[in-house]
Amino acid sequence: MDRLGFIHDPLDIKILILYVLRRLPAPASPEELLELCQCDGGVGYFEYSDCLSELVENGHVLQTEDGYQITQKGARNADAVESSLPYSVRAKAQKLIAPVEERMRREAMLTARHENTEAGCLVELAMADGKGEVFRLRFLCAGEEQAKQIEKKFRRDAEGYYQKIAALMTE
Repeated sequence: MDRLGFIHDPLDIKILILYVLRRLPAPASPEELLELCQCDGGVGYFEYSDCLSELVENGHVLQTEDGYQITQKGARNADAVESSLPYSVRAKAQKLIAPVEERMRREAMLTARHENTEAGCLVELAMADGKGEVFRLRFLCAGEEQAKQIEKKFRRDAEGYYQKIAALMTE
């Protein structure tokens, strides 16, 4: 059965993978990268997987604990060839990439971590705005389970918590 889409050739699949990774500010999880690269409808999982493995082996893509990210070598080569991707494929990919890119940028500006100390479980929360740190808060909590819950809620609505703290402090 014929597949839809413009991307079928392994070289085009590799270029698409590099195109996507080049636009992300942080490593992409394997699932996230696959979803972004299937924007065309012509990319099959096994072909994609083979191409990604080759890009890792050749040093164009780095596989880390956090996911996949493009290397300098990959970015240089992508610069030279990404215009060969059909415009419609690039447009579809960019439309899918935009919200992922925004989420990654936001996550990079948030800090939510904890450590167990002699005094108890110390939680640290911080938020930046791209130019500098907006606020940092450190406090002891009841235990690690509570710390994880606080971190999760903070990551979900850091801006809201910042506004609430500012409002409390200015009342």
